[in-house]
Amino acid sequence: MRASGILLPVSSLPSPYGIGTLGRSAYEVVDFLKEAGQSYWQVLPIGPTSYGDSPYQSFSTFAGNPYFIDLDLLCEEGLLTKEECEAYEWGNNPEQVDYKAVWDARFLLLKKAFIRGKDAPEIIEFRKEQAFWIEDYALYMAVKTKMENRSWIEWEEDIRLRKPQAMKKYKKELAEDIDFYAFLQYHFYDQWGKLRCYANQNGIKLIGDIPIYVALDSADTWADTEVFLLDEDCRPIDVAGCPPDAFSADGQLWGNPLYRWEDMKKNDYAWWVKRLRHNVKLFDVTRIDHFRGFSGYYAIPYGDKTARNGEWRKGPGIDFFRTVKKQLGKMNLIAEDLGYLTPDVKKMLKASGYPGMKVLQFAFDSREESDYLPHNYEKNCVVYTGTHDNDTTAGWFTSAGRKDVQFAKKYLNIRRNRDGAWAFIRAAFASVANLAVVPMQDFLNLGSEARINTPSTLGGNWMWRMKDGVANEELAKKIRELTELYCRCEKKTAAKKSKK
Repeated sequence: MRASGILLPVSSLPSPYGIGTLGRSAYEVVDFLKEAGQSYWQVLPIGPTSYGDSPYQSFSTFAGNPYFIDLDLLCEEGLLTKEECEAYEWGNNPEQVDYKAVWDARFLLLKKAFIRGKDAPEIIEFRKEQAFWIEDYALYMAVKTKMENRSWIEWEEDIRLRKPQAMKKYKKELAEDIDFYAFLQYHFYDQWGKLRCYANQNGIKLIGDIPIYVALDSADTWADTEVFLLDEDCRPIDVAGCPPDAFSADGQLWGNPLYRWEDMKKNDYAWWVKRLRHNVKLFDVTRIDHFRGFSGYYAIPYGDKTARNGEWRKGPGIDFFRTVKKQLGKMNLIAEDLGYLTPDVKKMLKASGYPGMKVLQFAFDSREESDYLPHNYEKNCVVYTGTHDNDTTAGWFTSAGRKDVQFAKKYLNIRRNRDGAWAFIRAAFASVANLAVVPMQDFLNLGSEARINTPSTLGGNWMWRMKDGVANEELAKKIRELTELYCRCEKKTAAKKSKK
């Protein structure tokens, strides 16, 4: 069935408290999507962010981001007051996240809420249900706070290696802090569950995102060291990244720990099954980032300053997906298969049956024919005008090569750059791709100032926020007309007739 949706991170929603949350604005987005004839909302990873504020480097693959807990909803529960929330500075620009301001204020407020609501019986039940991850996560965050936020590989040896006496000591010493971090997760999951229920009731499915790798500085790596390629002292042997190419002479050094795939295969990838089962409960569809890493992955010696000395190694391949499917059944997954794909990756994608991705901003290379041009698509794919890692489409028309822009204009039959974003949207919607997803910035025709992330850079990323009120009735009507035109939603008039 043909459908469409938007890409809009939770952090980019408008709110009075410095960053997007799971409160009023999130529900208004659902209403907007329904009115616009959309079927999906893609939100990117929702885990707690660490240094650099990237949701792809999270303190936990299971936990939710405390920044997203809506403070007004806590006020409604009597855990905070409006006056307390308004007493803090949340940043001066409503169109950008001020992460320092959010960090400085939010946890002070959440501590007040914790003191007032920590004894709720629902939290005890929640901790029992989520025991397979939450106790390790809460202890990890409590110890990390005590250690002045240092990475766990810099902690004292006894707790770094999780020796029984040290674990017992810190659990007792930091009991209050452990309870605090569990309290935050209860409220995140409570608010997330209610939002997802509202979205589903209104015909909107949520697309989440699961990075193939976890962060080195995470509860996952600390708690499950046997899963990762670490030495006997729990330090990485090799780490993840990408080799040098035409865009980067040094390649990309991501620094994430790699998996012990051969060992994981022996227990039917139990850790990954646990991870995917958790995601299925959070989202209706999950996009797997860096899908090609399951076929082959690039390993760089830990401590290297660049990715030049890495090597390619064989991944688990299609055996991983077949084994997981036997345990979890059919899952709604999207394979992020961008970049240069070797024959083995293409074979794995085809065997999996999952839809891959097409990005229109990659289509208009004036030097050669591209698989990303719409006339080359097959139905089983998801087309994007751009992603969170691209410039906005309006920005692309001002920053891309002159010949590429000329090619795009000729292909799309437009004359002006300012018409480019909507021409991209039209091309995506008109394509045979089963699903078309458009970043909200493209629907708003925003320029490079609204770019979310520039890969391989630190600072200035993940900051864009949507202005309150721009997702309005007029825009919803414009989107719906295009969606109906290309049969990606049911026409309103047809829906009315069918009820008679």
